[in-house]
Amino acid sequence: MNCPQDWPEPIVRVQSLSEGGLNTIPDRYIKPPMDRPKPTTSLVETDPCSDANIPIIDMEGLYGDDCELRNSIVHQISEASKEWGFFQVVRHGVPPELLDRAREVWRGFFHAPMEIKQAFANSPKTYEGYGSRLGVDKGAILDWSDYYFLHFLPLCLKDFNKWPNHPQNCREVIDEYGRELVKLCGRLMKVLSINLGLEEDYLQNAFGGENIGACLRVNFYPKCPQPDLTLGLSSHSDPGGMTLLLPDQHVYGLQVRKDNKWITVKPAPHAFIVNIGDQIQVLSNAIYKSVEHRVIVNSDKERLSLAFFYNPKGDIPMEPAKELVTADRPALYQPMTFDEYRLFIRLRGPRGKTQVESLKSPR
Repeated sequence: MNCPQDWPEPIVRVQSLSEGGLNTIPDRYIKPPMDRPKPTTSLVETDPCSDANIPIIDMEGLYGDDCELRNSIVHQISEASKEWGFFQVVRHGVPPELLDRAREVWRGFFHAPMEIKQAFANSPKTYEGYGSRLGVDKGAILDWSDYYFLHFLPLCLKDFNKWPNHPQNCREVIDEYGRELVKLCGRLMKVLSINLGLEEDYLQNAFGGENIGACLRVNFYPKCPQPDLTLGLSSHSDPGGMTLLLPDQHVYGLQVRKDNKWITVKPAPHAFIVNIGDQIQVLSNAIYKSVEHRVIVNSDKERLSLAFFYNPKGDIPMEPAKELVTADRPALYQPMTFDEYRLFIRLRGPRGKTQVESLKSPR
């Protein structure tokens, strides 16, 4: 399989549709009835205690001298990774001011004149740059969102010329943000390894040691006149290793599938939302779960989020850790490299958990 060089149809920017004053959305964005969100009241500034939420974990004591506190944090991460596949981390070591600056520069980009944004338009070959669709199926039903995708690691893919140069300090803020998140992901990988009963560097080494991949997708969800008919991002599990999401603090949109119900995540202040990706589900032999999630949109407010993906080196076959394979729990997945795996996503777009399920070994 090879990615095509260009999109199958002319690209329409969702932000332009939204700002054009439409009362109804084009048919291309209307989801089948079974995939539509339930009608809701405004999800802006709703009571965070009104219903269920994913676990919130305070990381401050993880590297302190209090062994009891440290063990408690490790245990909380373990339980959240097994039961939810999602959790929030607060007091995680990344400066709150940097999170605010990152959001600010990306809002500045998406509100720049179209000619500035179009200079960074992407293609399905790498997805790097300014985009408005995933997948290359002609006539596909599209999501109500625009985005920007860029690479941090490996360094051979890190090309500042493909990063936005508006606002003025955008590239410097993005670079600092990426460096801090790589460090945070490394700390979380050690905890995940320990909780599996493995050496603390097991997952990092399985990913390629220092030769991992890291990339950023900034999602922009414009106001939508008919939010009950569409989605900002269709249901999917993340194909990579681990994701750190910096959500919009004021406009809720991320929904996580739990016990066959969609739960709207209420972000804690300056928290990251962490979720397990398909590659860690494979390496853990499904002890940790990647979980379906989606994004709903809003009629009154736009929404912005930053998804940072921490991934294996592309050419290393991913398969269950041998230490986690027993007679009672045989290897559930066949080996596949991440390069092979993500090509499926690039060609077809988000499709629930169909890809990781297709890797399951025949019984």
